[in-house]
Amino acid sequence: MSHIKFEIVDCRSSFLDPRKGFEEHAEGFQVRIDPLTGKSGHLSHFGAIKPQRLFLPDYERPEIKGACPFCLDLRGKATPQFPKAVLPEGRATRGEATLIPNLYPYDIYSGVIIMTDDHVVPLEKLTNKRILDAFSLGVDFLKQIGSLDPSLPYDLMAWNYMPPSGGGLVHPHQQCFATRYPGNQYSDELAASKRFFESYAENYWQAYIDEEMRLGQRYIGAIGSSHWLASFVPLGLLGDVICIFPDVFTITDFNVEHIADLTAGLQKLFAYYRDSGTYSFNASLFFGPPDQKYFSCHFRIAPRTFLNTRDFAPDLNFYQTLFDEPVSVIVPEELCVSLAPYFSQQ
Repeated sequence: MSHIKFEIVDCRSSFLDPRKGFEEHAEGFQVRIDPLTGKSGHLSHFGAIKPQRLFLPDYERPEIKGACPFCLDLRGKATPQFPKAVLPEGRATRGEATLIPNLYPYDIYSGVIIMTDDHVVPLEKLTNKRILDAFSLGVDFLKQIGSLDPSLPYDLMAWNYMPPSGGGLVHPHQQCFATRYPGNQYSDELAASKRFFESYAENYWQAYIDEEMRLGQRYIGAIGSSHWLASFVPLGLLGDVICIFPDVFTITDFNVEHIADLTAGLQKLFAYYRDSGTYSFNASLFFGPPDQKYFSCHFRIAPRTFLNTRDFAPDLNFYQTLFDEPVSVIVPEELCVSLAPYFSQQ
């Protein structure tokens, strides 16, 4: 018997609907409880919000692009370098990817990976090599920081892609940093994973995969050692996808094969994004601290959009910013049905 519980509270709200001559109408919504943390999330506005189209060539226009420090003509003189004690050569490169320190750091060792030479890169041009080089450069940097300063136990990588993801520049880039303060979502998941392990003597993340595979409602597919699922409680308005490496617990366990599995899955996901009109996302790669076997490495990605391109209304509101409550307009089980065929293709 599984210790993973998926709790859904179905609710209805009644009103006199002007779209139906003010007849009484009951609209459904859901509240879901995350099986790991116990935190709630709302699902509502079903089908009412769609991704908004971005005309990417606009971001190449000089009046919009401005002086981008990540572009090749400015990169060497406009971006900082690491101190020699951290990175003797100041910056590191791999293919098109370039690792630099963040001018506005999130932590003691806060890196930025400029992913491409091109300024505007649509999803179809985020090639295997570009993604592999960026992730491997960031992972190697974090491994190096772990040897340099073991007092920072948490390793994170993050990616804001295209407006309205919150990235300061359209030029593709990722963040990577080692920290003592990994954020509340991470801390909640870490503490809950430890409690689950102490209570049941099993790794939550493997148990979660096993139960989702058994149910067959949100399990999308496997690529190598990675498992891809539609999140039961999405953190993004348009749903989100989580990729779990159940046997990887720390960044030292994460190797080139794992990066290749992650990259291959992203190519399939990006094909779905292109077909569904998704232009922007937030993504994060989480590694567990040293000396534990209960917090598995996982990657989460959530599409972003404007509610409309008339007012450029963002897709976050009081629920997310002040209530700390995720809201999604996508039913995870329907997302899984739509996305699974992309993962079954070779």
